[in-house]
Amino acid sequence: MHPFDLRAVLFAKHAQHVVLIHFPIALFIIGVLFDFLAQWKKQHLLAAVAYYNLLVAAISTIPVVVTGILAWQLELEGQKLKGILLMHLVMGCISSILIWLVWFIHRKTQGKQDNVLPGYRLPIEAVAAVFVAVTGHLGGFLSGVNGPG
Repeated sequence: MHPFDLRAVLFAKHAQHVVLIHFPIALFIIGVLFDFLAQWKKQHLLAAVAYYNLLVAAISTIPVVVTGILAWQLELEGQKLKGILLMHLVMGCISSILIWLVWFIHRKTQGKQDNVLPGYRLPIEAVAAVFVAVTGHLGGFLSGVNGPG
């Protein structure tokens, strides 16, 4: 296989998921970091940066979930999932829902007069970051990066 073969890159059975997953992970974790900094420093600019990172993270979960399901269907021919792969799928879906929930909490305050974010969002963001990290860790095992795969 040639390293610059565009057909091989675009039509590989699972390559898109493995490549795309890094975007929502990075954007979400950095968005949470900016939100915690915004809360600590009381700076609205950091909160705005957090909002846009969370927005793009949420949007980018859509192709990640789609390519993950396609990889399952194409690579494993839709067979029943078990073990780490099943845990990865469930955790990935929960992670995606939590990312959207965190963005939605931020979205509710946009355009309001006081623009004050609710305090309960920080524990939700922390839990969501843990879910995202564990999901990525499980995906690393499946890809062979973190061990046998």
